[in-house]
Amino acid sequence: MATRNIVLTNHQSEVVDRLVESGRYQNASEVLRTGLRMVEEAESAYLSKMNELREAISHGERDVESGKTRQFTGDEFANYLADRAEHIVKKKTDA
Repeated sequence: MATRNIVLTNHQSEVVDRLVESGRYQNASEVLRTGLRMVEEAESAYLSKMNELREAISHGERDVESGKTRQFTGDEFANYLADRAEHIVKKKTDA
């Protein structure tokens, strides 16, 4: 394994010490490796979500280009959203 020197704030150092003292982790390296795994998972989830959002944007742009759009006034849009929300809630309570 590669060795690295890192600088922690006092608070971060105290957190690592507490976790090791609790017995949940054997040493500081184990705590930091666990933290890095969590960062990797969060980054992976973030990238997946960003890709989903990009695809949704592309889908919306294709719909606009092909004329699959509707125009709403502000009130009509508010009513549309309220109706959709009511439909979703009803669907969940009926399930």
